[in-house]
Amino acid sequence: MVDQRDYYEVLGVGRRASSAEITAAYRKLAIRFHPDKNPGDAGAASRFKEAARAFEVLSDDDLRSRYDQFGHAGVEGGRRHEFNDFGEVFEAFGDLFGGGIFGEAFGGRQRRTGARKGRDVFCHVRLSLLEAARGTTTTVEFDRHETCGKCDGSGSRKGTTPQPCDYCKGRGQVIQSAGVFRLQTTCPACRGTGSVIRDRCPACDGEGVRQEHATRKVTIPAGVDRDVRVRLAGEGEPGSSGGPPGDCFCVIEIEDHPFLVRQGRDLHCEVPISYTQAALGATVDVPTLDGPRPLDIARGTQPGDVIRVRGLGMPEVRGRGIGDLHVHVQVEVPRKVSRRAEELLRELAVEEHAEVSPKRSSFFSRLGEYFQGKNSADQGGPDSEEASGA
Repeated sequence: MVDQRDYYEVLGVGRRASSAEITAAYRKLAIRFHPDKNPGDAGAASRFKEAARAFEVLSDDDLRSRYDQFGHAGVEGGRRHEFNDFGEVFEAFGDLFGGGIFGEAFGGRQRRTGARKGRDVFCHVRLSLLEAARGTTTTVEFDRHETCGKCDGSGSRKGTTPQPCDYCKGRGQVIQSAGVFRLQTTCPACRGTGSVIRDRCPACDGEGVRQEHATRKVTIPAGVDRDVRVRLAGEGEPGSSGGPPGDCFCVIEIEDHPFLVRQGRDLHCEVPISYTQAALGATVDVPTLDGPRPLDIARGTQPGDVIRVRGLGMPEVRGRGIGDLHVHVQVEVPRKVSRRAEELLRELAVEEHAEVSPKRSSFFSRLGEYFQGKNSADQGGPDSEEASGA
């Protein structure tokens, strides 16, 4: 996915900005970077379309909520317009300026009323690490609108049809004169549709759609990672003017594993061993996706050594191989040892010619011995004590 700037940053507003602040910020940017004011300036053209994309998302409560929760992934495909050219920006937001900046005075275009794809919807799918590795089929639930079955989406009571708007004569646009300017704006009576519903459908109150709580089965491929989206085609909001429905995107969440940590397609774990196992070698059980598995620890293994076990990681979601398991060895030093263990360790220290602390009865006895020795040194050492005693 191409990196995109944060939409709040694009408009220069905070995340708690009100609708009025967002609209004002967009209006200011649109005027500043309007193509008619910056002819031939590719940078201004890019900023103009970028601001339009940001405004469409942040001015819509539903899209803004999804953007705040999921970022760009949450609204990709859910916007009503892609803004490939200036005409689509004019078409979408011309009425925001009363037609002035997007109307005929600045070279705006007539609003088009074609079929549009419905908005996408989103839901969460929570998986264990094993389910993510092996793939699974699960049930998801989400809310969406569906075409009203009583009126077939027309919004009119059964047996009736929408009528042409008297105010705009079915054009969806009205033109007003303001001095030397002619301003084209969206018809306030029909909101640009060109028709009005005189007898509303009682089931949907003239909206043409009704809220639905949907339940669907979704197949999750093996190897998915966090924030991957699995698409359920055609399960989104219904389209307008005969357009196709949107899609449902299942956003993957993966639970933390008690022992394994995922990094790409590799898995990592920490395994504690004793110093005798590290020195002499041993066979210990290590965690894997399928449960404990024996692993040989070589003689002389050092703290922090990493043992790589091939083929025990996560599969690639596109079937391009399997990652590895990386076992991080942690050598544990016991805080307490038995009397026999201490004797053996002291014998080992002698064998290795290693200096170790002598056995002490307690911390306080060691502390007393330390200060007694220090005072003796301050007073001149043993010779001073003998002189004093004489």
